[in-house]
Amino acid sequence: MSQVTAIPLSSSPPPRRRSTVALSLAVALAVALALGALLPSPASAGAALAPPPVREEDRADQDHLVVTVRHAGDRVDGVFEVWCRPGGGRHPDVSGACRTVERGTRWGRDPFAPVPSGSVCTMRYGGAATAHVTGRWAGRPVDATYDRRNGCEIERWDRMVPLLPAQPGLRPASTTP
Repeated sequence: MSQVTAIPLSSSPPPRRRSTVALSLAVALAVALALGALLPSPASAGAALAPPPVREEDRADQDHLVVTVRHAGDRVDGVFEVWCRPGGGRHPDVSGACRTVERGTRWGRDPFAPVPSGSVCTMRYGGAATAHVTGRWAGRPVDATYDRRNGCEIERWDRMVPLLPAQPGLRPASTTP
């Protein structure tokens, strides 16, 4: 029968530094190789970045927005409907509204995006006006709310005029010194 001799833990030698470094490098290399296998090759990268084909419900002529304005004044409060390409609907300036939204539409950018959280905004109050825009634009659903409670929100509203009504008697945020 053979005997097994136990070595006390306190007398075991400390791990070698080179072994730890070599193990870390081996793990990093394995991860890099695994990721390389998952990523598309340069030849197919262009195909992976191409947008998907346009579906019937995403066609540009389906751009339709409903704008509900409140507390902006008796002459501009109400519900307004805008169709773009071809233009139509119940809105005081259909073509101007369509141009305004089209101007802010860029690939990867939402023209109806809210003010980013953490933005530093002036403490200006632009009135009690609110607006709610719903519908579809550029094949995507829209559900955006607007108000004029601070400088950032005033500027966001003013970028959407004439889709949203101009507020008479107030200077647009973009013209302040």
